[in-house]
Parts: sequence; structure tokens; C-alpha cells
Amino acid sequence: MRLVQYRTEAGARRVALVENDETLRVLSKTERVYDLALEAGRSSQPLTGLVEERLSSERVEYGPIVAEKRLLPPLDHPDPARLIISGTGLDHLGSAQARDAMHQKLNAEDEESLTDSMRMFRLGLEGGKPASGQVGVAPEWFYKGDGRWIAPPEHPLKMPAFALEGSEEPELVGCYVIGDDGAVLRVGFALGNEFSDHVLERQNYLYLAHSKLRQSSCGPELLLGEPPAHIEGVVRIRRQGRELWAAPFLTGESNMTHSLANIQHHHFKYEPFRTPGDAHLHFYGTATLSFAAGLQTQAGDVFEISAPGFGRPLRNALMTSEETEQLVEIRSL
Repeated sequence: MRLVQYRTEAGARRVALVENDETLRVLSKTERVYDLALEAGRSSQPLTGLVEERLSSERVEYGPIVAEKRLLPPLDHPDPARLIISGTGLDHLGSAQARDAMHQKLNAEDEESLTDSMRMFRLGLEGGKPASGQVGVAPEWFYKGDGRWIAPPEHPLKMPAFALEGSEEPELVGCYVIGDDGAVLRVGFALGNEFSDHVLERQNYLYLAHSKLRQSSCGPELLLGEPPAHIEGVVRIRRQGRELWAAPFLTGESNMTHSLANIQHHHFKYEPFRTPGDAHLHFYGTATLSFAAGLQTQAGDVFEISAPGFGRPLRNALMTSEETEQLVEIRSL
């Protein structure tokens, strides 16, 4: 079962069930997936059951909503500052090698010559999938911003004036709402583009935190329930209507060095991340980057991420800033 959020031609919010590539079935009295998730948590009712109860007879065409850029992120919050966007890295098979190449460091067999990236990757291999009920080793973690930093599907990803580069990272995204009692409620999963500045990170891996403070996008569809253990998608970049680059990407737990349960624990173990009423989007990482393949993106390039079982592809164009970086003036009080 997959859901989308969108706006009508008049600007009203709606949530709908994806019946097929062409048709959406509208949920009655439902403006946000966020509200639907909280209600399911309060009533201890499966979210899928609540969706079925809300299904109306109204059906709308999917295509015009996409073409007219009326799609919304699959999960958002009435107060964007209360939607926390974060991510985990170095948790996919192959991702450490790509990161290491970016750092221009060579791996050797002895411990002392291993880069920090390779050490983190190896920690995941050795302890990222503990037995059920056990706590494994912590993965790399980073902050991506809040709801003001999320670009809806079909809308541009904006590269700020101070950025050195902007390119895609095709990922699986976990979507969560925190219940009234502080319980972590997992709403579902979506495809995501964890857009980042890889040139900045390559200068020094300690710039990773800065490189992640960029817009991101996810959706358009929210997959309810458990995701497949093996997900094989395709990421493409189109330039002036032609395919410039494409590559398969693998995600899902069978292609990761950490289990989803372990990643979730090491994010939500921090009590402030379990504040009732908050929402979270967490990017689970990737091993595929056009940047690692030597491609330089430019304004107007369109990123497209798709995978079987997730419905329509996630598309966003790259928008660069025509301004130059200006010093932020600070006023002393």
C-alpha cells in the first residue's frame, strides 16, 4: 500500500491511496499523513486499516498532479521546524570505497594505515547487525536540517551560492512520527535524494557536516509496512532532455552493513529525538554517486530515482544560485 500527499488545483491538501500509475483514490477527512499516523498510534490501529476506513469513492488523475508540480513530500509537519531530517552513512556495501576515493586515501592491510572511513565501515561489517533485541555498533550519523530544507518531488534542489558542488545520493528514507507518549511510530518508507556537496567533503572529511547541510527530497510515494530486504533501483541524470548518466543502486537491509533496527536505535536513543508530536525523515545511506563516477552536475540537470515497489520516480532539477556569497552581518545586542 502506497500513499501520496498533494494539493488540489484550488490549493487544498489531500492524501490519497495510489491505485495504479494513473489513478489516486482520495482519503476522506485527511489532509496530512502526519495526522493519520498519530491517530493510528492513539487507537493502536494498523495504519493500513485506518487508510482503508478513510477511502472515499473520489478518484483523481495522477498525471496532472505530477505535471503541475502539486505533489508534496510523503511526510511533513504542520510546523516545519519540528520535522527533523538526518541520515546515516558508510553503511552500504561499496560505500566506503567510494568515500575513500573521494578522500584520496589508499587502503592498506594494517590497522594503522586504514582511513577513518574504512575503520567506520569495518565496524559496521563486524557489529552493525546484532542479534534481535541487542544493541550493535553505532553507525556514522549526520544532520540534514528540518522541514524547511525539504524540496517536494518535481521541485528543484537549490544549490546555495557558497556551495562547491551539488549532486544526488539515491537512498531509502524512513518516515517517523513520535506519538503522544514518546513512542517512535514508523509510518513507512520512501525513495530519497540526499543531495550533498561532495567537492567540499573531498577537501577534508571533517567538512562532512557542512556538506550535508543542503536541501534534500523524498517521495513521491510512501510505502507502508516493511520494505523489501533487497531493493535494486536506478538513478539517472538527464540534461536537456537526454540521459547523461545512469547507474543501478542497491539498498535494503541485505545490501547494508547495519540493520534498520540498529540504525533506528542509534538515532532515537537520544531522548530529544523522541519528543511527542515531532516527525523525522532519516536517510539510510547509499553506495552509488554520479560524483564518484567523475560526473560534474550543472544547472538544469534533472535527477531521477526509481525502484520497483515504490511507484513513480522521484525527480528534482538542480538549481544553482546566481548570487555570490555575502558575509552574514551579526548585530551585537
